Amino acid sequence: MDKDTIVIREIQPQDNAQLEQVIRACFYEFKIPLEGTAYADKETPRMFESYQNESEVYYVIEGDGEILGGAGIKPLKDTDGSICELQKMYFSPKVRGKGFGKLMFEKCLKVAKEFGYKKCYLESAPQLKAAIHIYESFGFEHLKKALGSTGHYSCGVWMIKDL
Repeated sequence: MDKDTIVIREIQPQDNAQLEQVIRACFYEFKIPLEGTAYADKETPRMFESYQNESEVYYVIEGDGEILGGAGIKPLKDTDGSICELQKMYFSPKVRGKGFGKLMFEKCLKVAKEFGYKKCYLESAPQLKAAIHIYESFGFEHLKKALGSTGHYSCGVWMIKDL
C-alpha cells in the first residue's frame, strides 16, 4: 500500500460495509470476545449513520478506493458531556505499523479538543498491546474500572486523558 495514495477522511455512507468487515476481522485475528465488544454493537454495520450528531465524528483510512480502518469520537454515554470516547479504532493489517494509527489518533484528539471536550476516555482489550502502547505514549492513564455505559463489558482496559 503506497503511503501517497492513502487519505484520512470523514466517513461516507458507502464506507459502511467495508468498514464493518475491517472491524469484525480484528476480533478474529486478535481473539477478542465477540459479545460485550464493538463486534456485537448495533452501530458496527451502520457506522456512517451512527456518527451524525453534534460533537461526534468518525474518520476512515482509504487507500486506492479500499477502506482500511477508522476511528471516531463521541460523547461518553451517561456522563456530563465533558468526556468524549475514542471509539472503534481498528485497522486492516495492510496499514498497521506504518504510522497511520498514530495519525488517526492525533486527528481524533485534535477534533475532540475542538468540540470542547475536557477529557478523552477509551476502552480496549488486553490483546491489543500495540494500541495500548500508543495510548500510553499519548499520556492516557489506566483506570481501575469503566466509566459511562458503553455496554462493552468484555473490554478489560479502561484509559483516560485530559485534553
